[in-house]
Amino acid sequence: MMRGWLLIAMLGGGCVADVDILGGDDAPDSLAAGNGTKNATGFGDTFVASGTLDTTNPFFVSLGTNGRACVNCHQQAQGWSITPAGVKAVFDATNGTDPLFRTNDGSVSPTADVSTLAARKTAYAMLISKGLIRVGIGIPTNAEFTLDAVDDPYHYANAADLSLFRRPLPSTNLPFLATVMWDGRETISASDMNSNFVHQATDATLGHAQATSTNAAQMQSIMQLETGLFTTQTIDNRAGSLSAGGAKGGPQNLANQAFAIGDNDPLQPNFNPNAMTLYNAWKPPTQQATDNVSQGRYAIYRGQQLFNSKPIAITGVAGLNDALGQTTIMGTCTTCHNTPNVGNHSSSLPINIGIADASRRTADMPLYTLRNKVTGATVQTTDPGRALITGRWADIGKFKGPILRGLQLRAPYFHNGSAATLADVVAFYNSRFNMNLTAAEKADLVAFLQAL
Repeated sequence: MMRGWLLIAMLGGGCVADVDILGGDDAPDSLAAGNGTKNATGFGDTFVASGTLDTTNPFFVSLGTNGRACVNCHQQAQGWSITPAGVKAVFDATNGTDPLFRTNDGSVSPTADVSTLAARKTAYAMLISKGLIRVGIGIPTNAEFTLDAVDDPYHYANAADLSLFRRPLPSTNLPFLATVMWDGRETISASDMNSNFVHQATDATLGHAQATSTNAAQMQSIMQLETGLFTTQTIDNRAGSLSAGGAKGGPQNLANQAFAIGDNDPLQPNFNPNAMTLYNAWKPPTQQATDNVSQGRYAIYRGQQLFNSKPIAITGVAGLNDALGQTTIMGTCTTCHNTPNVGNHSSSLPINIGIADASRRTADMPLYTLRNKVTGATVQTTDPGRALITGRWADIGKFKGPILRGLQLRAPYFHNGSAATLADVVAFYNSRFNMNLTAAEKADLVAFLQAL
């Protein structure tokens, strides 16, 4: 039976996306061609725990003064985030006048000229090219550092309002979160995550939608919708259904995944590095089949095993090496992506792996020079990250690791969109930690990540 499947058009302040939503107990293991959200390597889908997606929910309604709704930056077809291709399509269809395009956070600065089509293309360049929203945060008054210098290509950023260009995190798979937002600024309670999600919805409505006030019942309703969404890749072009042959891929299996904050934390006893078990059933037999589907499944399995067990000499990661007092930590991908079959960290662990370092800066990013008030030491970064929330020098450049399920739907990657593809993500880690991956290992890791 196909009961529980919906084909709808989500309308959010002018954005339109065709959506297929999984729901109910009869969602099929194998999707027919054309079902789901098509992407470069297959299809992805969303399972709705309630069985139906209520498109009258405040998530889909403009609650502020600028026409924005949550759905503008959180499109199901784009992994409940936004992608450059999706943003460009909306820009081209509306000449950059859709509510997605607003100067309070969508443009390169709040003072950007948007009076003509040409001006809007320039003003919204970061949104169009990398799917980046501008987050404006000032240096806290009690910070252990000052802003020593700014190199902002958009001639706006200052100590009271740094321009931080970040990817909108997906508004799905939320029940597995231990930290809300890249810098954790919406993690008000360490134990009551639903309250954190309500707080985040409130701040987003006041900020992104420029509302003058919020309704508590509406914010609660947004939280309830978001925490009932589970999104993953569902079909792989080579391997077929990701829940076939004993595999545990797909969003309905994810919805049934047990989780508690702190599960399988590598900083605690009883850590199991074999955190990913989705594709154990696809282990190649002694006599391997040679058909395309089998070869695709074997590649995904091999990638999963590399993710669990490929040794990584973890060095220079602030928040990890210094916290444990170890210059080198021998780990694997699951040292930081430890939540079983989900892939984020199961407890709050902001770390700095160097994504915002000056050495990785591109010309379209501002560069900030920060000076330690006590030692006089300086550091350059494109985004101070967690430090703008805590004011701590040690937190400069720290971010949380996002949930990995549904990755293929929402490129580009990292907080600043600096990795255009999953192959680029693997290349970053291979270079950053001298993993010495072979070409075959890189391909297998990419195959696994694409199947999440």
